[in-house]
Amino acid sequence: MGINYIVAQGDYLSKIARTHGFASYLTIWDAPENKGLKDKRKNPNILFPGDELFIPDKETKEESCLTESRHKFELQGEKLMLRLAIKDLKNHPLQGNECTLTIETDSTDLVTKSDGTIQKEIPEPHKVSNGQLLDKGKAGDKIPIARRIPLKIGDLDPETKVSGQIARLNNLGYHAGELPERPFTKEEAEKISESPQFKSAVEEFQCDFMGQDNLAVIKQVVNGICGEKTRQKLKEAHGC
Repeated sequence: MGINYIVAQGDYLSKIARTHGFASYLTIWDAPENKGLKDKRKNPNILFPGDELFIPDKETKEESCLTESRHKFELQGEKLMLRLAIKDLKNHPLQGNECTLTIETDSTDLVTKSDGTIQKEIPEPHKVSNGQLLDKGKAGDKIPIARRIPLKIGDLDPETKVSGQIARLNNLGYHAGELPERPFTKEEAEKISESPQFKSAVEEFQCDFMGQDNLAVIKQVVNGICGEKTRQKLKEAHGC
């Protein structure tokens, strides 16, 4: 019959699927009962606490085999990749930066590509929640940098939520505010969206990504309000 699952902070569909014994998140995501949530959230790995997800029963698959012989079965499933982009204050990718990416206790040394990205597979998403990026800069830099950036894997809220807007702005370097370990109440979200720190961060983002160095355009779009156009540009600039 299946069950209804209530999404908690830090949940994402690949993690939920593995936790419930599914090799592919699509078995859950494509269930007809989840069409409304699928249309609303678009991205299966960016859900919001309180979302209701239907988890179908697992189906048993049978295969015919010769008796008294050894057989090898390979479980098929999607690869889940953690992808990060490192850029400077002008949104230019930082190529050749030496990094150490840690997922839980597993560390890997990587070098950023021409687009400033690094990536690493998450083989067991149901066991992963935290990570850290150590950015050591380019080898041979006169003034070496060493930035430690904590990672909350699967913790990003939809861009339609104030918490999701703050997270994306912070990741892009605009310092929109602190995020608690729980969802904002409606009253808190309304208060934060009107706070000077949040509005200032939105205005800076609008100037950098939506003004296009055109004074007339800047006057129209730079208002500190994270409306639909700003949210779409924020999602585009952030990558998700």
